[in-house]
Amino acid sequence: MTALTSQEVHEAWTALTQDVRTAVLLTMRHGRPFGSHVPYVFGSDWTSAYLHLSRLALHTQHLLTDPHVSLFIAEPDGPGKNPLALRRMNLQGEAAILPPDASSYNAIKAHYLARFPQAEMMFGFSDFALWELRLEDTHFVLGFGQAFVSTAATPSRWVHQQVDRPPVRFT
Repeated sequence: MTALTSQEVHEAWTALTQDVRTAVLLTMRHGRPFGSHVPYVFGSDWTSAYLHLSRLALHTQHLLTDPHVSLFIAEPDGPGKNPLALRRMNLQGEAAILPPDASSYNAIKAHYLARFPQAEMMFGFSDFALWELRLEDTHFVLGFGQAFVSTAATPSRWVHQQVDRPPVRFT
């Protein structure tokens, strides 16, 4: 299997996030993970994602208590696909409300509405807010033997995942 370059992995990330418009947002509820299906947009790279969430939703209540999150994006399964080889990405970080007076707010709102024009009405509802996910690290699987990791310190550098395994001993 040929090793992929960081540029090739980035291109695969771009393709996945263009193809899949919703993710599973994992928040903490009573010390346990809680998953919600959410639409998302990314900033200039994978280190920032934006969600438009209602304060009435359980996941928002969780974020107000504990901002730690994971965002999981996966290629849809289908006939003829091997579900164990689907492209998928798991990102971890923290969430915070993006205030309407933030310098980036209008550009992010426009970016979000370009992808989800049907959400425009919800921007007028007082219980909705834009949330910024400040993502620190990611694990991206492109298929068997093709798992990559990256960190916010070097977001364009994708490193093939190495699994530390003890040596196998045959007796």
